[in-house]
Amino acid sequence: MIKNLTIEGICQRCKDIIDWKIKYKKYKPLTQPSTCVRCHNKTVKRAYYTVCLPCATAAEVCAKCNSKQTVVIEPSLSEQEKAQQDKEHQFELKQFRERERRTFLRHMEKGDTASAMSSISGNMGEDDELTDGEDDFEDLNNLSSDEAS
Repeated sequence: MIKNLTIEGICQRCKDIIDWKIKYKKYKPLTQPSTCVRCHNKTVKRAYYTVCLPCATAAEVCAKCNSKQTVVIEPSLSEQEKAQQDKEHQFELKQFRERERRTFLRHMEKGDTASAMSSISGNMGEDDELTDGEDDFEDLNNLSSDEAS
């Protein structure tokens, strides 16, 4: 069970310390939640952590040493948050046109969420771009006819 733990929300130094404890069987899991040093609630559910994950992400600090260092592994979403986010994505997908939906899903399969969102937002104003492009095409035709005469 301890070998399968996911270490998240901590800096590289603290990650190495906890990895060492797991590797050499020195890791002792918590039996009861401990107190967070920021919000003073009993919300710390992981051994050796001093700050709860919501406080650590809000303050952008390491959840173990409580220092402003680069967090190596960002905390993942809980099951409820994942379900809520999935529900929102399904609702958004229903709002897209078929072509936009397929483009979005294709980008998501590649794992490129940033380009998926930009391709959809870029397609939303596509009708305006077509009219501008048609005007440019007419201007080019006028220029070529003026140059010919």
